Amino acid sequence: MNEQQHMLTEMVDGLFAGLGPSATIEKNWPQIEELGLTTLLLPEADGGFGGSWQDALIVFRLSGYHALSLPVPEAVIAARLASGCGLQGRGTIASRSDGRLEGGRFTGTVHGAVQSAGAAYIVAPATDGGSIVLSTEGAQRKPANNLAGEGRDVWAFDGASAFAVTEDVFELGAFARVAQIAGGLDAALGMSVSYANDRKQFGRPLAKFQAVQQSLATFAGEAAAANCAAMGLAQALDRGNADYEVAAAKLRANRAVGVGTSSAHQAHGAIGFTKEYDLHPITRRLWSARSEFGGDSHWATVLGGKVITAGAHRFWADLTALTD
Repeated sequence: MNEQQHMLTEMVDGLFAGLGPSATIEKNWPQIEELGLTTLLLPEADGGFGGSWQDALIVFRLSGYHALSLPVPEAVIAARLASGCGLQGRGTIASRSDGRLEGGRFTGTVHGAVQSAGAAYIVAPATDGGSIVLSTEGAQRKPANNLAGEGRDVWAFDGASAFAVTEDVFELGAFARVAQIAGGLDAALGMSVSYANDRKQFGRPLAKFQAVQQSLATFAGEAAAANCAAMGLAQALDRGNADYEVAAAKLRANRAVGVGTSSAHQAHGAIGFTKEYDLHPITRRLWSARSEFGGDSHWATVLGGKVITAGAHRFWADLTALTD
């Protein structure tokens, strides 16, 4: 991590820690814009931060670590993909679109638009590959929520102005979820270890019981694997094509969620589910992130298809390929 990334980490960590799961767009979004976080991936010549995907990993991971309830990763990705389209205001991303794009106009529906109330535009996967940038002016929004209670809306468009871009918003959305999973697992692990050390049963801390130690050690391994997957994917995005890495990273992070959240709630017992306790805002977001922008079966199918297409002679070389 270079000096610039250290500064970015300190700045974002302090901000997100103060906002957390209770932040709202209406009240707290000006703080995000004041720091210029939405321009993180835009070139300096365009007034942006000029950051890399490894810089984005820092921000996205910390949003997961602090269970941030603001759509910062989505706005960062949307701003990058919509650069040059002439759209102003906060953007967001969606996981699916159904409809037709003709003559720069889109008619159809967009699903899973992240916290899109008040968004000026949405970037969604195009049905024939790449992405489309859609102005929300004149479109109809149907509110919907994920497991964590965050907006995942459905929008209906009728001849809306649309711009086609080559970058794949579905893959970039998957990267955001991998990074958030890595951060969320680290937060849940830290809480679980602290609770096990403080909570006593039969006259000694829970952490002294071998079964608890083994469970937390397994949890730590899964959290480390998710963080390694996130870093490997960020490095691949900075190099260029990351089709293989995004499939492997999202699948690995998804698998880590099941083990990590189970261990966290086992360590905490009933208190982990109470509304007043800080664990469940993290685990509910982890469960949501696991299913968004490709669940286990989707990315397992994609990854398996790539391995088969490459051929058996490429399997070991691709599996052990070094990252930066």
